[in-house]
Amino acid sequence: MKNLLFLFGILTLTACSGLRTVPDDDKLYTGAEITVESTDHIPNKKFLKDRAKSVVRPIPNQSLFGLRPRLSLPNFKWLRKYKEAPVLISSVRPEATTKIIDALFFNNGIFNSYTEYKIVEKKHTAKVVYICHLHKPYTLKDLIFSISDDSIASIIRSESKHSLVKTGDTYQLDMLKLERIRLDAVLKEKGYFYFSPDYLLYKADSSNGNGTVSLKLTLKDSIPNNALLPYRIREVVIDQDYSLNSDTIIQTKDTMNVDNYVFLGQKTNQQVRPKVLLKSVYLKKGDIYSRKNHERTLNGLMSLGNYKFVRVKFEDFERKDSGELNATILMTPFPKYTFSAEIDVVSKSNGYTGPRLQLSLLSRNRFRYAELIKFNLSGSYEAQWGQANLFSYAYAPQLDLTLPGLLLPFRLPKFENANAFKTHFSLSYNYLKRVNYFDMRTFQILAGYQWKPAKSQELELNPIQVSYTSLANQSQTFTDLLEANPFLQKSYEEQFIAGGSFSFTFDDQPGSMRKMQHYIRLAAETAGNLFSLVNGKSTTILGSTYAQFSKLSIDGRLYYTFADKNKLVLRLFAGAGVPYGNSSVMPYSKQFFSGGPNSVRAFAINSLGPGTYHQNDSTESFLQLGGDIKLEANAEYRFTIYKFLKGAFFLDAGNCWLIKSNDALSIKPFSFSTFMDELAVGAGFGLRMDVSFFILRFDLATPLRKPWLTNSNKWVMNQTDFTSSSWRRENLILNVAIGYPF
Repeated sequence: MKNLLFLFGILTLTACSGLRTVPDDDKLYTGAEITVESTDHIPNKKFLKDRAKSVVRPIPNQSLFGLRPRLSLPNFKWLRKYKEAPVLISSVRPEATTKIIDALFFNNGIFNSYTEYKIVEKKHTAKVVYICHLHKPYTLKDLIFSISDDSIASIIRSESKHSLVKTGDTYQLDMLKLERIRLDAVLKEKGYFYFSPDYLLYKADSSNGNGTVSLKLTLKDSIPNNALLPYRIREVVIDQDYSLNSDTIIQTKDTMNVDNYVFLGQKTNQQVRPKVLLKSVYLKKGDIYSRKNHERTLNGLMSLGNYKFVRVKFEDFERKDSGELNATILMTPFPKYTFSAEIDVVSKSNGYTGPRLQLSLLSRNRFRYAELIKFNLSGSYEAQWGQANLFSYAYAPQLDLTLPGLLLPFRLPKFENANAFKTHFSLSYNYLKRVNYFDMRTFQILAGYQWKPAKSQELELNPIQVSYTSLANQSQTFTDLLEANPFLQKSYEEQFIAGGSFSFTFDDQPGSMRKMQHYIRLAAETAGNLFSLVNGKSTTILGSTYAQFSKLSIDGRLYYTFADKNKLVLRLFAGAGVPYGNSSVMPYSKQFFSGGPNSVRAFAINSLGPGTYHQNDSTESFLQLGGDIKLEANAEYRFTIYKFLKGAFFLDAGNCWLIKSNDALSIKPFSFSTFMDELAVGAGFGLRMDVSFFILRFDLATPLRKPWLTNSNKWVMNQTDFTSSSWRRENLILNVAIGYPF
């Protein structure tokens, strides 16, 4: 009780406005307001106001509905990190801010603006109102090229049709900077290795008197001679075994010449074969230096997956004005073998709990073709507390082989990005034992290609994707269940699945410092169509029934990072599968499931749906039903508690549905008019141990809405009772997993 009173006292203190921390002779600064006055039409007024607001300093204390809890936190040691000092009006310098605002307007073509301010005071607070007097922005009348170097002038003129700076546009300094960067990139493609955007200078003349500006593009006076020379590649040296310590001994390494490239070090089992490696090297002896080829070389070598770091060191040959470069490609290899292990534990509301373990061994460049050979072995065990005869276990070995390049049974004409492809083969076996029910065995063979056309994009095409599933040791109990439920029987029947899949992934998160980041994955799969064309009316292949279906899904995520590095993550998933032709039901392994640590976390793994269906009998809970359609939405706010200890509040919603009704279980099909009323909703709090290379996640969740209940009782928030052991047992689910859910 004392602890509860203490907590209540803390919350009471933090709920106040924070004004008690303001000195009597001062006022709390609550922020700034930007107003615009003008007799002209300002075409981008909202943009300019937002930009002006962004440069106003200082930033006021954080406020929520007028409350500033961080101002009023007690001075306890463990709370000091979150406590804020009040931002006072006496610390504001509005005179300096008006000059910054006017400079911003000047950079956007408003050369004669002026800003004044007034301070609006209340009893304990004060704000600053900035009044900005603007005129219509100046526009660009013409652009004159006055480049002293004829070669550079010719290149810039030839690119003028692609210019970002066009006559008639509003004058914007930021656009001029971007155009300088674009022209620098153009010159880099023409060999001007030492050129810089800073060497280009725009001179503006606004003396026309009619609201227009004339621009003159020139070169700065003090430019080093090497910036005016196009450079060629004189020699390319490749070091596959580079480390920081090897700089001092690089000259003593043995050399080997292959196709006009110099390889350092003797040929060893650690090194990729030169002919294989050179397919990813685009810097060639005698070629004009090209930044594009420079970056393609770095990306191509890194994508092999055999090197930690790759960089290219350029050096002038002999004289500064020689116009020739020696390029040394320095590569630091990964260890030849990498072993990893992952484990997670899930505790379910129906009493089932168990660990999952995955072991991986990755071998790099074993046969010196830059190939990656990966062996995975995963296993899991689930049991119900108090029921010794109700348990399940599974194990799944998998062997993957990835080769660089496009491996085809026929020859293709060469094209520019052929070496950005990877060829992938996979062989796997999955054994699942449902004690007192059945044994399920699945063999799968996969062959396909991966391609990264850009850093943030990846495409995967698997034209060969074959699997065979069989059941054995079926108990009488299981047989009776199938006979009573033809839909379930169809899902579990032996099936031969042969088809292909395609996916496209866009992910701009890695290495990005932007506030807003995105992830989108589109996936499509189809099976059985080729057999249907060849076999006609036959429903079997090699004595087994083959499945025929199409499946499509989209997974979209948005990551927004706040100024304090906390993050809001939003996710939306939608998928649909349609059985047809030879199949009336989607194969069990291809159905959609909802619920679990990476889904709607307040419900057990794969336990939601279809629709309003709910398994009440725990002895049948192993026979989880999937759906043909799945919709899920997630929102998660992630924050730092202390260094590597992170926290999260999350809200999940979703379910899966059938396309056709299941009369045996009274399951209705998906309907646009009712699906919103059949969504499950859950919420919770999570703790994460984030040590960069390893994330251990604990998510505690509880249902807010149970779709199988009657309409008047589906929202169950009013039934929350943490003091009740039966309520906790039924409604609290602890998910323990590795990594973030999305």
